[in-house]
Amino acid sequence: MQAVFTDEMSAVGERIADKVGSTQYQVWFKQATRLVMKDDHVEVAAANPFICNWIQGHFASMIEEAVHEVFGVPSPLRFQVDGKLAKRPDKPIMEHQKTERVLNSLRRTPVQPKRGIGEKPLKLTLDTFVVGPKNQLAFNAAQTLAREETSPFNPLFLHGGYGIGKTHLLQGVCNAIYASRPDCRWAYLSAEEFANQYVVALKTRKLDAFRRRLRNLDVLAIDDIHFLANKNAMQEEFLHTFNTIDLAGKQVILASDAHPKEIGKLCEKLVNRFVSGMVVRVDAPDFETRRRICSQRAAGMKLNISQDVIDYIAGSISASVRELEGALVKLAAFGSLSGQRISLTVAQQVLADQIARTDPVVHHSEIVSVTAEFFGVSVSDVYSAKKDRTTSLARAFGMYLHRRFTKSSYPEIGRAMGGKNHATVILACRKIESHLKTNNDLKWRTPTGWRNVPAKDALDALLEKVS
Repeated sequence: MQAVFTDEMSAVGERIADKVGSTQYQVWFKQATRLVMKDDHVEVAAANPFICNWIQGHFASMIEEAVHEVFGVPSPLRFQVDGKLAKRPDKPIMEHQKTERVLNSLRRTPVQPKRGIGEKPLKLTLDTFVVGPKNQLAFNAAQTLAREETSPFNPLFLHGGYGIGKTHLLQGVCNAIYASRPDCRWAYLSAEEFANQYVVALKTRKLDAFRRRLRNLDVLAIDDIHFLANKNAMQEEFLHTFNTIDLAGKQVILASDAHPKEIGKLCEKLVNRFVSGMVVRVDAPDFETRRRICSQRAAGMKLNISQDVIDYIAGSISASVRELEGALVKLAAFGSLSGQRISLTVAQQVLADQIARTDPVVHHSEIVSVTAEFFGVSVSDVYSAKKDRTTSLARAFGMYLHRRFTKSSYPEIGRAMGGKNHATVILACRKIESHLKTNNDLKWRTPTGWRNVPAKDALDALLEKVS
């Protein structure tokens, strides 16, 4: 980052690096962004509109915090594009080596594909995946990809909430392929890592190498593919990568928190490619599956607990496997530190606070699906720019419920609802609050005719479905 107001702004740069991490700082700020302290604001200049928009959308709050910490007073940010920053200065060889290390750190493809068969380059395997009725189809599809060299479907697209096993299946497939076909070229990475590598390749003028490395793979597994929403250049790059791999008869595996058609601001070409394969929803595990997960994880931790304790945990925590694991870790730590046997009474006391704070997890895709169904519109209508009465009402209730059930900020809700402005979200939430305060009748058109429902009744119906 090129800084003006040397000492203070250097300190701001250091604070930003601490907050975003060295890799992100290297990609988005180093030599591509300049901060200038003005009389009444901080000017953030970037080399091009893409970098400017990215920093504004992802790092603005962190920059504000860093400025506040250094100067002691909050200062508004103003973003602008300065083409002069695109002229890269001559760099010494050590800086070039640093960039190479950033590129190497982002790579997940095994460098030596003929390593020992028993070595597992990723953490999770299919052998440790606990199968139940909510994830049986997804598991069977993953096993098919691991077993067959020629896949009957491409891509495999897994979608569902957080902490229910999508990443486990992706890594499990990669490990199974690596074990059975050591010469197979594969890569597992998140969509954010794909984006970061793409940006590094652009800035270091190594785009051809980036493309060769990914497009010559036999298996490409991308986690959290919804991260590419509203990023047109990266969507275009991934589309060409996907097409090249697909035309070569190779495999792509994807995971997302929403169905392809429910990901806002995802280009139609990508949506069509994704739904042309096998799209499988993964739901939260049922009680019996949660019991078996707890038993397996407890055995792995060498935690000796009774079936009553396992039933208590499985019955009290239902939304996420990660929360189940967290409860077991807490019990294991308590038993190790106190020396007490973990009885049902002890487990209830130790986990009381954690279980009390375990709210039902409601995901964005569920909120949008429920509101769209209730008001008689399609999910794509909610994400669209349509402004008719019915669509606007459904979208406003979706934003209100999103604010109520999640910890997302107004800008995050706006991006999730089809790239809407944060001011639109604020106005929508205020509008619904006003309706609820007066409990006036809401009128909208459905496929079967007009409906008139009091605002509170409409909210109660939506809450019942969401909960």
